Amino acid sequence: MPYKTVAIIGGGMAGLAAAAKLTQSGVKVTLFEASANLGGRARRVDYKGLALDNGQHILLGAYQETLALLRLANVDTQQAFVRLPLQLHMQDLLSQKTFTLKSCNLLPAPLPILAGLLLAKGLPLGSRISALKLMVWMKLHQFKLPQDQDLSLFLRQKNQPQDVIRTLWEPLCLAALNTPIALASTQVFLNIIRDSFAHKKSDSDLLLPRSDLTTLLAQPLANYIKNNGGEIITGMAVKNIEPSSNGYIVEKQLFSHLIMACAPHQLSLFNLPFSEPVQGFAYQLITTVYLQYDQQITLPRVMTGFVNSLAQWAFDKGQLSNQVGLIAVVISAHTPFETTHEALIEKITLELQTAFPALEKPLWAKVITEKRATFSCNANLIRPTAITQYKNGWLAGDYIAGDYPATIEGAVRSGTFVSNLIINSKT
Repeated sequence: MPYKTVAIIGGGMAGLAAAAKLTQSGVKVTLFEASANLGGRARRVDYKGLALDNGQHILLGAYQETLALLRLANVDTQQAFVRLPLQLHMQDLLSQKTFTLKSCNLLPAPLPILAGLLLAKGLPLGSRISALKLMVWMKLHQFKLPQDQDLSLFLRQKNQPQDVIRTLWEPLCLAALNTPIALASTQVFLNIIRDSFAHKKSDSDLLLPRSDLTTLLAQPLANYIKNNGGEIITGMAVKNIEPSSNGYIVEKQLFSHLIMACAPHQLSLFNLPFSEPVQGFAYQLITTVYLQYDQQITLPRVMTGFVNSLAQWAFDKGQLSNQVGLIAVVISAHTPFETTHEALIEKITLELQTAFPALEKPLWAKVITEKRATFSCNANLIRPTAITQYKNGWLAGDYIAGDYPATIEGAVRSGTFVSNLIINSKT
């Protein structure tokens, strides 16, 4: 293999994945990250002596690239996650009804989810059969559409009742794509359903991190990269990148290859027209409200979903990461709030009290909003490829054209793909 040196701009999951795979193959890597912390949108926030995540992430058993990358970095993936066979508990805060779906894991895939739909509680039999029929349709059509369309329209065309949309399809769409169903790509949604339910039973397992994301992801990968000869420079915003006859000059250093692994909106900061293919990308917010209760407080289950409420999901961090009494409430794909943090906290507190009457007022609360948490995974969105007009210049990130939306797995897949292209290239 010819001697190669690679500059990676961006220390999120795509950049870290690319750097880890390259250093594994003996390629010299320098990773530049503008902020003081690695991990991008999957990172820790320290508050009141606790390690909070900037957003509560859920992985799936189908995320094989991410799990393989963590194992490469010597992470014990069996201990790193709470692994739950697929189960949804959705509480309607208006009707006080609860929809419960549990995968029947005694059966081979895809029968567990089909049986789970048929036996689900909280929906009429006709609604459950409608959902089951749609799953069968997806399987028979190999989870492919002749033409992408928004998920809301697709579900109406497939005669899905409103109660099924509200308690099953919409929560799954928000959790997987972080995009409202009126905008969301049906094809990308089907890709997630395919990988989760059509192959191995364990693919649909929910993987909930036991630790903060910096400890789980960024730190082990950074250690692996450094231990294998890679260099990581944090707290340095790259300002100058110049193509040369021998590669790229990044901050006066010459590299044979360049990977732009920063977010789409950041590409325009550089003096290269890499940003042209991603003009017009829209973004979705995610807000996480952390509420600290007395230490004896615990929820009936580690993860609960809500319908007809501002809160969408509540996670019991005591059961997850031994942060007793701490509850993380997630609000995905929302419009910017016009209220204060105090008003938002009060509303979420009241909704939790409706769902769990034993809860009183929290001791304290913290609101964390990621304004560009994900790109909006809209129907028919044209996403750029990893290949650019520049020789040995690449793009990497969860927004790059692929099967997945803006997820950790999508970022890892992109970084791994680009690194393999460089490893196998002759120049």
